[in-house]
Amino acid sequence: MNKKVVVLGGGTGLSTLLRGLKQFPVDIKAIVAVSDDGSSTGRLREEFNTPAVGDIRQVLIALSETEPLVENLLNYRFNTSSDLNGHAVGNLILTAMSNITGNLSVGIESLSKVFNLKGKLIPLTDENVVLVGHMSDGEIIEGEHHITEYRKKIEKVTYKTMPTANEDAIEAIMEADLVILSMGSLYTSIIPNLLIPEMRMALKKTPAKIMYICNMMTQPGETDNFKVSDHVKILNSYLRDRELDIIMANNSEINDEMIERYSYLEQKERVIFDRENLKEYQLIEDNFVTITNNVIRHDGLKVSLRIFEYLLKGDE
Repeated sequence: MNKKVVVLGGGTGLSTLLRGLKQFPVDIKAIVAVSDDGSSTGRLREEFNTPAVGDIRQVLIALSETEPLVENLLNYRFNTSSDLNGHAVGNLILTAMSNITGNLSVGIESLSKVFNLKGKLIPLTDENVVLVGHMSDGEIIEGEHHITEYRKKIEKVTYKTMPTANEDAIEAIMEADLVILSMGSLYTSIIPNLLIPEMRMALKKTPAKIMYICNMMTQPGETDNFKVSDHVKILNSYLRDRELDIIMANNSEINDEMIERYSYLEQKERVIFDRENLKEYQLIEDNFVTITNNVIRHDGLKVSLRIFEYLLKGDE
């Protein structure tokens, strides 16, 4: 029987991991944050009062085992002078299915059969949530994309109104063999999954180990000057009654040209792996760097292989 792996996150990091993980014989359940409110997603949220579908679309594509043409279709954005301008086809389909079936979870369940998903995609909540950033300068910023664009240090994030967690998400965590906090934006992709009390309670009670895959680059305002241990400390503070068990981190250098490029264009720096401050955790380290089109990414297949190796050792 395949091991049950539950992955929490949002954005590109989660999709990168799932593309690799689906190549292995594991039972995947992806819990996706729904607080994104930029671009096409934001407009659809405002018009139809639905949870964010942008990250859901990316995960749907990542887990799908259909033709590449389907990915091109779902990611296609209209370029027109009408109200359709900028909308991704996948976002429109998800919103339509949400309206047809009554909520986003049921809509995703229906689409999962159409797109032949290897795994189960679970939105964190079916409510239209608003993420709130409490900034170091005292400002209160509403909306995920506004928080990201503000580029000041984040003291904490909360929800404007606390939502109810999806029951399938709670059940998945309680039944998991391994829970993974994916690489991704710390405050706007990972932590939103930890803000809901029943989610924290499930993470406290689950017999599964909790693994965190740390980012390789910092993010302006969110994690400036952060080492791996800083990421871990912040996540533990949101988990409260439970701490992380396993830390996966990149131990390889990134070439100077790429570091300079990221520093100049995006104000991002390499996250230093300070293993001396992580002695109480089980560490999984390797060279996880891959560079495609001048973009630094985790090697999703290599990361997934190390996860699978960990699961196999658990049976020894």
